[in-house]
Amino acid sequence: MPAPVEAPLADVCLVVEGAYPYVQGGVSSWTQDLIKTQCHLRFHLLVIVAPDAERALRYKLPPNVCGLTHVLAAQMPVGVRHLPGADKLVRAVHVAAARVMAQGDALALQELIHLLEPHRGRIGSRLLLDSKAAWEAFHDVYSTSCEGASYLNAFWGWRTLVSGLFSAILSDLPKARVYHCISTGYAGLLAARAALETGRPAFVTEHGVYTNERRLEILSAPWLAVDDSRSLSISGDVNKVKELWINTFVSYSKACYKACAHIITLFEGNHPLQIEDGALPERLSVIPNGIDLPRYAGIVRVPRKEEGGTRRTAIALVGRVVPIKDVKTYVRACAILVRKVPDVLCYVLGPMDEDPPYAAACLALVQQLGLQKHVEFTGMANLMDYFGRIDVMVLTSISEAQPLVILEGGAARVPSVATDVGACRELIFGRSEEVPNLGAGGRVTEIGNPADIADALAELLLDEPLRQRCGAVMQARVRSSYDKVDLHVRYARLYQELIAKPDAAAGGL
Repeated sequence: MPAPVEAPLADVCLVVEGAYPYVQGGVSSWTQDLIKTQCHLRFHLLVIVAPDAERALRYKLPPNVCGLTHVLAAQMPVGVRHLPGADKLVRAVHVAAARVMAQGDALALQELIHLLEPHRGRIGSRLLLDSKAAWEAFHDVYSTSCEGASYLNAFWGWRTLVSGLFSAILSDLPKARVYHCISTGYAGLLAARAALETGRPAFVTEHGVYTNERRLEILSAPWLAVDDSRSLSISGDVNKVKELWINTFVSYSKACYKACAHIITLFEGNHPLQIEDGALPERLSVIPNGIDLPRYAGIVRVPRKEEGGTRRTAIALVGRVVPIKDVKTYVRACAILVRKVPDVLCYVLGPMDEDPPYAAACLALVQQLGLQKHVEFTGMANLMDYFGRIDVMVLTSISEAQPLVILEGGAARVPSVATDVGACRELIFGRSEEVPNLGAGGRVTEIGNPADIADALAELLLDEPLRQRCGAVMQARVRSSYDKVDLHVRYARLYQELIAKPDAAAGGL
């Protein structure tokens, strides 16, 4: 029988969790664009997926993708029932795992890899989760970290978390010259493992700060708020179980940051959070998302006050009609704005089918406020058909990373009014490195404050010189800092720098 053909050595192993190529939009679109623009490099995709997740491709993989490997989240092989010295091995593995999960300890991660590597293909859940030694190891963790919490909840929380750690260490790891993860979490853990095992460099690009997002998710998770009286558990404080989860993901970020030669994010506002989670300031840098500048800069503006013309003053919120975009606050702001700018037309440009009850509530609010002649929901729309007729872009989101729509509108000389989330302040007022500062490209408002938003919109709509000046600033800022051609060149140089590095000593961070 011929030997199996191995995938060719990749230039870059791209480590992705829960997104590309099986989920559309956002980070996935960015990933597809990155691979296509770095067409001189070969990419191997290492994709972390839930065991029951659908794996229908949402993107056609570019021809420079030379391999695709899956890691099933928190799922490992069953493995053998017996190994020589198994009890001692399992106890040592769990001690190292506890240190990794509590502190992001690089030496503990190295030790964990060293302990498990000789037994890959044989060791699995039978010994690491279901053995007496594993149970005793959990009891030690409970006594030191979770005492007072529900024993049953703590047990299942620990079991799920340690399963994720072990599956990351036992999974296949493609060979590559560079390992690039698109978040911390399990993707960052795999990148740290790769740097330790192979001696090749790793780096991370964070669109949002993973630990912050997971912290919010865990704090609100109903599955971590079980009524102990119905769970056959010892009554206890569920907050300690939540702390276990949060501390684990913070620790994984620390391990990732220690392993990565570069820690990249989309905007400076993420830096304090990354430093709090253990990132070294000297490794931090910003490479924002960019846009196709010529496409939007070429849009012809339709004059608003042209003799005989019929175009109304227009604003637009571009985005999905979902709670995180806070479309209801936008509608309420429009109701206030109409009193100051009576002819205003307020578009909502985006799909309405992701959260039908919320979309229906937004439509009902329009009716309730009597805004039928002013607010128009278009559904999915080609923005190129609208940008020439929009005077101000509006973003009322309660959470964002770096919204491209502000840049797309800005390239077309449309200023923005945006809530103070994510990179919005940097996009509208400029980053600290912008010298000389170009000035304001619009206004930033409080979250969930319709009156504040309406006042900012009225200021721009009623002062044409101010509006045109802000639009010109936005176009100049996009041209100088957010042209995606320039940003892809920065990634090309970074890849080239890291590919050229000699192998580091295996096990060093």
